[in-house]
Amino acid sequence: MTENYNKVKQVLWIILFANLTVAVMKILVGTMIKSTSMVADGFHSITDGSSNIAGLIGVHFASQPIDQDHPYGHGKFEMMAGLFIAGMLFVISGKIIMAAINRFINPVMPDITLESLLVLLLTLCINIFISNFEYRKGKALNSQILISDSMHTKSDIYVSAGVLLTLICIKSGLPPIIDPITSLIVAGLIIYTAYEILCANGGILLDKAVVDPSTIRKIVLSFEKVKDAHNIRSRGSKSDMHIDMHIMTEPELSVEECHELIHNIEKKIRNEINQNIQVIAHMEPLKNE
Repeated sequence: MTENYNKVKQVLWIILFANLTVAVMKILVGTMIKSTSMVADGFHSITDGSSNIAGLIGVHFASQPIDQDHPYGHGKFEMMAGLFIAGMLFVISGKIIMAAINRFINPVMPDITLESLLVLLLTLCINIFISNFEYRKGKALNSQILISDSMHTKSDIYVSAGVLLTLICIKSGLPPIIDPITSLIVAGLIIYTAYEILCANGGILLDKAVVDPSTIRKIVLSFEKVKDAHNIRSRGSKSDMHIDMHIMTEPELSVEECHELIHNIEKKIRNEINQNIQVIAHMEPLKNE
């Protein structure tokens, strides 16, 4: 597990450097050409970098070993970092909305140059690479923080594409009011991304079911010695999943046979669902009415 977290940290450091580079480019160019939508997009990219830092802090604490006070480990720190990222996104979207409203009241014509469009196109390509790279690594490492952060960065792709299209439209002669309108769309996308991250991480922290009980029951009942299974529950994430249930067997099974049965059930569940599953089973004798 520690090795896995070290790999997650390496990915986050790479993404942090890339995000900060993109953010500085957007804010500098957006300020020079007086484009609120590009500056808004730049601050959105800063939140990408901030989320990487929050992720690094979360992963640091999540990687701490099991101790007496935390017998289940510290893995949920990773989800708490995800909630912090969502909170940052809600705050930054509010600031962008206020800036857009101000620009509606006091419109400014952006000074658009070919260089600014090329910079935005370059940052768009970087964001596409960052999002795809981080998402693939998140899936491979079963890291919720990398997956959440890639969702955040993915919104940058649509946002930057919208800003690029807006600047091209203004350059073609459309009114500058399109710029603050795009800023509001940027804010809407950020809010939606924050909501997705909030739901994904909040569900894990609130022990939302992660596996359909009927799927687990079907696997358990495939064993001849099992007569019934009920009170099936699941919780956790793909990197740390827990399942508990009640299993009914013939009364004459010995303790040793019950132990072997549970071991085989857990092995089959891991092979068919997830290798990071821990199973706790309460054995009950089948009573003949």
